Amino acid sequence: MSWPYMHQTIQHASDGTPLYLLEKNQFPNWLQQQDAFVKNWLKNTQYEGRGLTLIPDNNGELVCALFCGEDLQSLFASADIAKQLPPQQFTLCCDTELELNAAIAWGLSSYQFDKYKKVEAPQATLALANDDIAQQANNVIQATCLVRDMINTPAGDMMPEHMAQTVKAVAQQFGGTFSQLVDEELLEHNYPTIHAVGRASVHAPRLLDLRWGDKQHPKVTLVGKGVCFDSGGLDLKPSGAMRLMKKDMGGAAHVMGLAYLIMSHNLPIQLRVIIPSVENAVSANAFRPGDVIKTRHGISVEIDNTDAEGRLVLCDALSEACNDKPDVIFDFATLTGACRVALGTELPGFFSNDNQIAQDLMAVGEENDDPVWRLPLHKAYRGLLKSDVADISNCASTPFGGAITAALYLQEFVHKDIPWLHFDVMAWNNRNLPGRPVGGEAFGIRTVFDYLAQRYSA
Repeated sequence: MSWPYMHQTIQHASDGTPLYLLEKNQFPNWLQQQDAFVKNWLKNTQYEGRGLTLIPDNNGELVCALFCGEDLQSLFASADIAKQLPPQQFTLCCDTELELNAAIAWGLSSYQFDKYKKVEAPQATLALANDDIAQQANNVIQATCLVRDMINTPAGDMMPEHMAQTVKAVAQQFGGTFSQLVDEELLEHNYPTIHAVGRASVHAPRLLDLRWGDKQHPKVTLVGKGVCFDSGGLDLKPSGAMRLMKKDMGGAAHVMGLAYLIMSHNLPIQLRVIIPSVENAVSANAFRPGDVIKTRHGISVEIDNTDAEGRLVLCDALSEACNDKPDVIFDFATLTGACRVALGTELPGFFSNDNQIAQDLMAVGEENDDPVWRLPLHKAYRGLLKSDVADISNCASTPFGGAITAALYLQEFVHKDIPWLHFDVMAWNNRNLPGRPVGGEAFGIRTVFDYLAQRYSA
């Protein structure tokens, strides 16, 4: 898959069929200002100020569309209208404070993954008179669609070499730099766990590294789990559990979407994105249960289960991330089913060693309809990672609290004086919701971006 793979349904223009967005309590005043034809039309179609309606002229031509909702401040309140309107251009007519959310919701609802399937039906497009709002909306839409596209792409077309192409293309789009370590270079530069997990695949393991921004600005580092397909390794997954494992690189997709937001908005930070990109395959040279690997950090790890590979590739990447002493590290990973059991599939959990940042993130997420929920780094569970032959085991001795013990494993590789936040995400919508179709999805990246934008305002 190449990038940019643009999804353009929002544009800066002032022409088109008017689309009025009103809070339900604004409808009576709006109706009072209309002519007799419109009043009679709405009366006879039994429209009472809720949902979408289309209003024609005397010749039956569409003259405007009207949508009334209970709470249009909510991001996805008007999302579904993009799919319900006829395929023509509409111009948005609403209160200024509603424009950005409405435009973002429109773009996210219009998303179609059509790389492999021809989509015949044309879509409605939305015109915004305000160029700045149109650009802001498109930045969020493109970042989210990048996440969705990367996750939705089948593993055969999103192996480490393809992921490298995507990361490089995004870096070039914004004037960043890209480098990578491939296969044996990982051992030469001391990334043993990344190499161990990926060495059984014909698709060579890689460490992808994107850098962008002014070196005088504060450092922010993003780390994303890039397991392009997870068979489970020698601890092979059953077929049902393997079916959606193309999404196991969802953490990498998330940090790329977040990087897109940061770079497209030109935040005054020095950005680094580190992605360990591998396929966890089965072959004669696959790593084995019982093996002991000495990590980049110098900690030896006993392999209890080869299907707990995400934390292995992340631990070397996190160790490298600490070398720059950044202001903050965010990592994203589709790490544990336990987090989904605790919070469900639509609320991403996160862990942090910094209470203030954690509180700020949760507050931002409540405000922007991209909620995140903090889980505890419960120190008492660290003993569950004890190994008799190594410094640590890659799996706890019990499945209970699995998201916590996975986070505690990762914490071993993060310097205590560096703020760190670990997101354990589903990266997939199991059901259709307004603006959020079934398939790959971005969780929490708008919240992290809004937090960073507030902290590092230009």
